[in-house]
Amino acid sequence: MEKIKEQKLKAIKIYYDSFGNSLNVWFEDPKKEFISEETGDEVILNKDKKGKVIGFEKLNFLKHGNTPIKSLPVEVFLQ
Repeated sequence: MEKIKEQKLKAIKIYYDSFGNSLNVWFEDPKKEFISEETGDEVILNKDKKGKVIGFEKLNFLKHGNTPIKSLPVEVFLQ
């Protein structure tokens, strides 16, 4: 009989700031953020102390005139 390996689900946190019109996505705990790096494409990469990307922020997420987002899930679990 084949053993089934237990997989731990990782939570991806998604936050939308309607006032600032930005979308933040975190693959790791946001508290681990050590440095942020602008890419020049209205995207900011958030990195930990080792330089690993643990999240990103998209500035000007919605174009002018688009319908505002009313809500987003705070966490999405992926396998």
